[in-house]
Amino acid sequence: MQLTLELILGFAGLFIVTRLLGKTQISQITPFDFISSLILGELLGNAIYDENVHIFSILYALIVWGLLIFLIEFWTQKKKGVRGLLEGQPVIVIHKGKLVYPALKKSKLDINQLQGLIRQKGYFTIYDVEYAILETNGTVSVLPKSNVDMVKREDMELPEEEVTLPISLILDGEIVYDNLQELGRNEAWLKKKLLEKDIVHVGDVLHAEWQSPDELFITKHTQAKLK
Repeated sequence: MQLTLELILGFAGLFIVTRLLGKTQISQITPFDFISSLILGELLGNAIYDENVHIFSILYALIVWGLLIFLIEFWTQKKKGVRGLLEGQPVIVIHKGKLVYPALKKSKLDINQLQGLIRQKGYFTIYDVEYAILETNGTVSVLPKSNVDMVKREDMELPEEEVTLPISLILDGEIVYDNLQELGRNEAWLKKKLLEKDIVHVGDVLHAEWQSPDELFITKHTQAKLK
């Protein structure tokens, strides 16, 4: 009976606190919001299953923690400097079609992760992107290049063409040999392509991507800086 009463009161208290705080959707919360929600649930769970904790202690913990979160949220709305400290700030990771490597490094984001986030936006190559902004919730907002055709071929009554995925051949100055083998090429072919771009050392390349029919897009480390 005691456990049932604690669960009911805990459920009601947690519901009221979360409603008052006005939590956003899971995909939109900041790291601070996530930690706050996690601790709120932990406080309730630990208190309910600890026989030495009185039922009013559960409600007290919920009220105090909810009040602290509410004050922080109110503070961040009033003070922009505090908002940036607690919630972070959006970071430009692709600027005018160029990778901003220092921004990637600062955000602890590698190129593979960036490619995955961009693919979720419907763009299968970073070279179709003019601007990409890493938001505070970990998602990426994408502004494609103006020459990226979003019109369907069937709308233009054009014949179908074979669709191929772009393949990354160099990441952070290292050759991706599995992808190179899947493409049916070898290291000599890749180095020859680099020499055509006046690149001698593979380590000078931040990212290289093969695209159909047989074109290699290259970003050097020196190009991955915001100008």
